[in-house]
Amino acid sequence: MSSGSALRRTVRPAARPLKRLARRLALEGELRRARPDADLALFHDFAPPPAGGGNQTLRAFVRACEARGLRVEHGTISRTTRACLFNSFNFDFERLERFAARRPDGCTMVHRVGAVTSLYRGFDDGTDARVAALNARLADRTLAISQATIDMYRQIGIELVDPHVVHNPVDPDIFHPRGRVPFARDRKIRLIASSWSDNPRKGGPVYRWLESQLDWERYEMTFVGNVSEPFERIRHIPPLPSAELAALLREHDVFLTATRDDAYSNALVEALSCGLPALYLASGGSAEAVKDAGLAFTEQEQIPPLLEQLVEEYEERQAAIDLPTLDEIVDGYLAVLGLADG
Repeated sequence: MSSGSALRRTVRPAARPLKRLARRLALEGELRRARPDADLALFHDFAPPPAGGGNQTLRAFVRACEARGLRVEHGTISRTTRACLFNSFNFDFERLERFAARRPDGCTMVHRVGAVTSLYRGFDDGTDARVAALNARLADRTLAISQATIDMYRQIGIELVDPHVVHNPVDPDIFHPRGRVPFARDRKIRLIASSWSDNPRKGGPVYRWLESQLDWERYEMTFVGNVSEPFERIRHIPPLPSAELAALLREHDVFLTATRDDAYSNALVEALSCGLPALYLASGGSAEAVKDAGLAFTEQEQIPPLLEQLVEEYEERQAAIDLPTLDEIVDGYLAVLGLADG
């Protein structure tokens, strides 16, 4: 045995207490630097826009909280923090656990969860088990973005801690129907679909199949975002910033989504908010958003006849769009967080 091997065995155990001390000192420093007047802590690793639904939702929520005078801190829990919202698995687990261990008395820990990743992505990489373990260990309550979220977790054998349903908001200053192009049956009907993810379960194969089925003399179709399938006749536009996407949605008539096991599709809610009735796959939480403002299909072969029906009933379906306002959703978040009193 070399002297180097023996030295490494001696040094490694001795180094562990030093690493723990370094982490503790770093945490102490972070606590000292944390803002002294925070109401709400948020743990979420934001991606630069354009990005997925959780990023859009939480940005809108934070802006609304700050407009109400609530003080929001990111990635820390201060001595005055009254509630902590941590989002699914999109943050530094170890960092949250370090701060949670030192949180002030009465700080409510709320875990926001959405899609069940093993269903949504189509494979199990252990994420759901990690989310469940964190939920059981740290959450006082769970904020589920749909009833479908709760049901899908139960489907894989996970019971969330004290779940409450609050749907996702969109920014009403961006996603709204004002100035939309009027619907008309004497021109081509304009379909649109969108997705940030290129996972095939977001509907790419269905849209590719539809290219051979649509009456292109009667319809045209646009897809915005990333997709698993190359298109021949569908116009494909790369991901757009929210304001540009909203403007494009208002130029179209019908939103089509074939997303599968999606807890509550932000793309769908954005389109509904811009005044588009929807044709959607009966899966996940899509029905909770659409209600009577569209039609559901279970097989792709149903899309063409249902699309004809939706066009016939267009005005009725469009008038049935009924989404909670951003203020109502923020009220729901704050009630779950225990911050409803401001």
